[in-house]
Amino acid sequence: MDNEALTASVWRMRLEGDTQWITRPGQFVNIAIEGLYLRRPISVSDYDEHTLTLIYKVVGEGTRRMSEMGKGTELDLLTGLGNGFSVDALSQKPLLVGGGVGVPPLYNLARKLLAQGKQVKVVLGFNTSEEIFYEEEFRKLGCEVYVATADGSHGVRGFVTTAIRECGIDFDYFYACGPLPMLRALYDAVEQDGEMSFEERMGCGFGACMGCSCETKYGAKRICKDGPVLKKEEIVW
Repeated sequence: MDNEALTASVWRMRLEGDTQWITRPGQFVNIAIEGLYLRRPISVSDYDEHTLTLIYKVVGEGTRRMSEMGKGTELDLLTGLGNGFSVDALSQKPLLVGGGVGVPPLYNLARKLLAQGKQVKVVLGFNTSEEIFYEEEFRKLGCEVYVATADGSHGVRGFVTTAIRECGIDFDYFYACGPLPMLRALYDAVEQDGEMSFEERMGCGFGACMGCSCETKYGAKRICKDGPVLKKEEIVW
């Protein structure tokens, strides 16, 4: 294990182990923390045959303990959870939109879309410049990257929708992950079809407890099992 701080509150953890059950970008893992009853769901930022990269924000007791874990720590993970992003959409110019800790699962998605020869553009949204992470990592992949900060300290002043409008970003499909207000604003602001990854409080993480159910145009769906990724056409606000 490697565990390092990217910002004052955002950490990156790299693990070695069996990743065979992770098959799509946008899936997540559920981590057991000793002494805490519920596992902690963390989205997968990147993976290969033997390693797994997680990026998480310290917001409570569980993630605080994760940030204190050192090299050699062994973790109990449920892997390959959730229904991730589709890389088979009929798109040549996809736009990836991430807000805060919604950014990490877009990294592996960008790698896969670029490998298909697509022109990938990325818009990252943060509150301030001090919160920014992975801007250069996306650029190194070969993405065209735009950044918006709410206070205007870096990039476009405003939100991700501001950057999309003011920069005149041309795209034919979108993928998004971030806080609910961002997803709603994006839904209202763009005409293109796309996919959005949602967050909900989860009990089990694999669809048994029904605690994270939400209503869609096609009936109730469990965010942990049928999501976290939903298509724009099925979302009910």
